[in-house]
Amino acid sequence: MSSAREPKLIETVLQWWKDDRKREGFFSTLRRLTSLLWEFLRDSTPERRRRRYGDVQYDWDGRVNTTSATVGWRNRLLGMFHSSYQPTEPLLFHEMMGALRIDFSEFTFIDLGSGKGRVLLMAADYPFRRIVGIELLPELHHVALENLRQYSGNTQKCVLEAICGDARTFTFPAEPTVLYLFNPLPEEGLSQVMVNLVCSLRDQPRPFYVLYHNPLLEHVLSRSGGLSKLSGTNQYCVYGNDTIA
Repeated sequence: MSSAREPKLIETVLQWWKDDRKREGFFSTLRRLTSLLWEFLRDSTPERRRRRYGDVQYDWDGRVNTTSATVGWRNRLLGMFHSSYQPTEPLLFHEMMGALRIDFSEFTFIDLGSGKGRVLLMAADYPFRRIVGIELLPELHHVALENLRQYSGNTQKCVLEAICGDARTFTFPAEPTVLYLFNPLPEEGLSQVMVNLVCSLRDQPRPFYVLYHNPLLEHVLSRSGGLSKLSGTNQYCVYGNDTIA
């Protein structure tokens, strides 16, 4: 998979406006735009930045940089129109993994919107066949590469790979897969990913599970076909084409 073209800020905002206006109408989209920009300004204050350091314990223990507090203003603003970078809490991640009663050694783990790579590092505690992260923003991708080189965890079970690319055009490997999502895309982009996934499963049937953290767009998965909801809480849901015993 080739590297993605770095997203341009103006192009991103215009595409977001076009998609949202088509779905919600002019005035609703204008209100959302105003709200997003106001939230970005609030999030830029020193106090809010200090709050984003609240998850630094994981970084300290692993000698890595996965906190959201060090993301530059441009990528934070891009994130408002794609998906804001936010690292997954370790305790919740391991709870989600516990919901999968599978033989991890038979599966590939894929994180769409892998950011600085925290989920890749945590997934390395499990004996997957391989672990792959896809991240659109080059700044975050380069940090992820450095984190993978520097990670001091002593429980790593397999080789990790980070790719700078567009999740919407990602070709899913023809092998059993656990796909991790933490709202990596707006609705249009996630819908495109699900269309690609359903076509892939139709052409090459195989066991496939989706772990969706903070499932704000769960309706996209539920209407896509090919996958059924297997379990979930108010913090995540599990979809798959097989039955978890």
